[in-house]
Amino acid sequence: MSVPPLTPPASGRGIKVEAGASLAAFIWFRTGGPAKTLVRPDTAHDLAAYLRDLDPSTPVLPVGVGSNLIVRDGGVPGVVVRLPKAMAKVTVQDGRVRAGAGAMGISVASAARDAGIAGLEFLRGIPGTVGGAVRMNAGAYGRDVSDILVEATVVTRDGSVETWSAEKLGFTYRHSDLPAGAVVVEAVFSGTPGEPAVIGAEMDRIAAEREASQPLRSRTGGSTFKNPEGHKAWALIDAAGCRGLTRGDAQVSEKHCNFLLNLGSASSAEIEALGEEVRDRVKAHSGVTLEWEIQRVGEYLPSRLREGSGEGGLDTGISHQPLPRPLPQAGGEQ
Repeated sequence: MSVPPLTPPASGRGIKVEAGASLAAFIWFRTGGPAKTLVRPDTAHDLAAYLRDLDPSTPVLPVGVGSNLIVRDGGVPGVVVRLPKAMAKVTVQDGRVRAGAGAMGISVASAARDAGIAGLEFLRGIPGTVGGAVRMNAGAYGRDVSDILVEATVVTRDGSVETWSAEKLGFTYRHSDLPAGAVVVEAVFSGTPGEPAVIGAEMDRIAAEREASQPLRSRTGGSTFKNPEGHKAWALIDAAGCRGLTRGDAQVSEKHCNFLLNLGSASSAEIEALGEEVRDRVKAHSGVTLEWEIQRVGEYLPSRLREGSGEGGLDTGISHQPLPRPLPQAGGEQ
């Protein structure tokens, strides 16, 4: 008997809607403005009903734990969706792992280990949720979500509940073809038979390597820039002299310079400006243009970029760039 997919409840339990809700309270950087509207659905079908009734012009942004997200200081217009703990369950049957989109990568990897399913160990090294991992084709230690995903259940912006195969998701490096406003609510992963002890040892190795090489106990946002073809982003940043570079309380990590840190009271504007300065310096030094991996969402407030902060001046050009609509998750974000 296989694990059953999502089925509509006999009656919806409801949805919580909060105006002006803090996002900095849980975003890893602990910065940024509020959500105009924060929605917490009880079930996928409650979310579907809500989106069906929502003005089609209203942008929708799914957010998980905020591990790969800069929320700009002006806050996020439209609707931000957070999934409840009830949508973070992980079950295993017939050699496959079915996980709610709110589940953390470590929970999925641990369930697979206990069931003797190998190939999902790398999820131990991804600090975000399943939903975000699917949307951005998250990866670590030589593997990507596209290597293990069978299918995902998605609530589309118009309120339909659909099952998308891995092929339909159109995975490329740190990218999927999920449209803006669609919310991943569940995913099914496959692996290969393995010994739990061996799988566990590999997970422990990954955990130890992350602890040794990444600033895990800091206010950070995970890997800041994608690895360009044929390069490692951290090496390009280091070669450009950016290790330890600061702007206000924002800093390029000295431990791993593809991580940005909030040392205490940095604004989102300072963190983003520091990232843009890193991009400028890398471009000038190596000719390579770094592409953001962290998602930057919401409205930019130039007033949150304090004068006299950091090295190299303040004119990064951010205030002159067109502001994008809130992007779908990051990060590893959902």
